[in-house]
Amino acid sequence: MHIPDGFLDAKTLVATGALAATGVTIALRQAQRHLPPRRVPLLGLTAAFVFAAQMINFPVAGGTSGHLLGGTLAAVLLGPSGAVLAIAAVLIVQCLIFADGGLLALGANIFNMAIVGAAGSFYVYRGLLRLLGSGRGQVIAVAVAAWCSVVMAAIVAAGELSLSGVMAWRVGLAAMAGVHALIGVGEALITTLVVVAIRRARPEILAETSPMAATGRPAVEMVAFGLLIALGLAMFVAPFASSWPDGLERVAARLGFQDRAVATPLVPSPMADYSVPRLGQAAWSTALAGGIGTGLVFLLALGVTWLLVVRKRQRGRVRSRSGGA
Repeated sequence: MHIPDGFLDAKTLVATGALAATGVTIALRQAQRHLPPRRVPLLGLTAAFVFAAQMINFPVAGGTSGHLLGGTLAAVLLGPSGAVLAIAAVLIVQCLIFADGGLLALGANIFNMAIVGAAGSFYVYRGLLRLLGSGRGQVIAVAVAAWCSVVMAAIVAAGELSLSGVMAWRVGLAAMAGVHALIGVGEALITTLVVVAIRRARPEILAETSPMAATGRPAVEMVAFGLLIALGLAMFVAPFASSWPDGLERVAARLGFQDRAVATPLVPSPMADYSVPRLGQAAWSTALAGGIGTGLVFLLALGVTWLLVVRKRQRGRVRSRSGGA
């Protein structure tokens, strides 16, 4: 669902960029207030896992593929603010390093997948969790929220394409919602399986009751083990993912606006199309690019969150103490 440059007009790019910047700013402020420093590694790990999982396209139907968006998984683990920061880190690395999603459309992609898809699905999840309770109710809540995250993001993307004059609203809505409703089934299945596994192994790290649950300190061993899983997905599974076009690409081809995409990235990407230069498109080139990308996303999410959230909070406390002395 990564929108390339060329699909959206200037007014839509400006509007979605402003909405994305506002959403990320709010997420940072909320994280500064509520995110415990001991959970920062979990944010980096979640972002790394989502990046690796997004490299794995699975076949859906009719020559179309889909991949995990990961917004609901991030929201269940981190709450809405942490999920926005984690998914935004993934999208930034995908755009700048791998030319996956347009540079000018980065704001639209962050708004669609990080804010609408991730943060929006958290409130669907939390509402259902309150209604259905824990246990089986949580499983249902996760599955429904994950499905909704894909469909909500697809509907918003359809609206952006319609506002840009790329396609008629009714036709585009039906096409985007229809194909992503199928992709959402895969999203729900994968997210539910991962959450159930985490619930059995480390239930204390799930953010069920508050936007930034303070319980559940992720151990170093857990973060290292999770990072190894993410690297394994990116390096040993992603090279064999489905090569079929994803939902947006299928809709673009069906409605005849695929040629609007900018062929050459506005800024050269070091590993465009998830391949290392001079190594071609071989599976091991994709594996190496995936491993590098997973590490970069982990470090970006971890480093930026620590500097902008934890260190800023610590400096604020020091200034408060100095002022009161």
